[in-house]
Amino acid sequence: MKAITFKGHLVESFKSLKRNGWMSVAAFSAVTVTLLLVGVLLSIIMNVNKIASDIENDVQVRVLIDRGTTSQQRKVLKKNLSELDSIHSIKFSSKEQELKNVVGSYGNEFKLFGGDDNPLNDVYVVKTKKPSQTVTVAKKARTMKHVYDAKYGGASAKKLFRIVDGIQKWGIGISLLLLFVAVFLISNTIKITILSRRNEISIMRLVGATNSFIRWPFILEGAWTGLFGAILPIIVVDIGYVWVHGILSASLASTGYRLLSPGVFLVQIDILMILIGILIGAIGSGLSMRRFLRI
Repeated sequence: MKAITFKGHLVESFKSLKRNGWMSVAAFSAVTVTLLLVGVLLSIIMNVNKIASDIENDVQVRVLIDRGTTSQQRKVLKKNLSELDSIHSIKFSSKEQELKNVVGSYGNEFKLFGGDDNPLNDVYVVKTKKPSQTVTVAKKARTMKHVYDAKYGGASAKKLFRIVDGIQKWGIGISLLLLFVAVFLISNTIKITILSRRNEISIMRLVGATNSFIRWPFILEGAWTGLFGAILPIIVVDIGYVWVHGILSASLASTGYRLLSPGVFLVQIDILMILIGILIGAIGSGLSMRRFLRI
């Protein structure tokens, strides 16, 4: 397409937006509401995934070693554990260290169980390459010699994996539904514009105008609708996220988990919302033109 032709299409698309008046405002509003909800959902999903990933990375298999196991037998057990395909690292924690951890978490009264009265086991703390592999590793570890038990968080770990998977699926599903609604609304708005100009379109076709020549101004009009409709959601999401990040970061500081930093994250979200806005606007316009360009 020649530059002068494309410039003409741009001018025509702006004129069409102005001619439509309140219909254009309605289309902008539809995109604004949709992208605002999509932006909020994406922010929640991406941060939940980030925190869930941090939590998952802390999920470990604690292999409790039988009491009375010799150092040589422990070495054999470690070798057997390391031969499992999904093992990332293995760290030994003596029963004395385990007792120190208990005292640090629950209080000095547990110091009474020191020395020969220590009821705890030596432990191999095993990290897997993927958090979801902890269940399989725990089951295999329980079948090995000199293993008293293997714990991985049990139902809590499984529940965490289900929650993360559910958030991802529902979040993506709702976002797609919202985008579909926006495409439908934009398509109907552009369709009204086309109906008001169908005589003009018919004349253009009679004088030999190609389908692409007729289609481009409407596609650009839809793209502008999506672009302008993305401005307010970007502002609201950026300001809102910085505010929420400031509040929740202080609360999460003690847990060791953090939300995504506003800088790069917001730039990515902003670009994504602009692209989504332009795309759904162009698609909506393209769909509404199909009926009028059939030969």
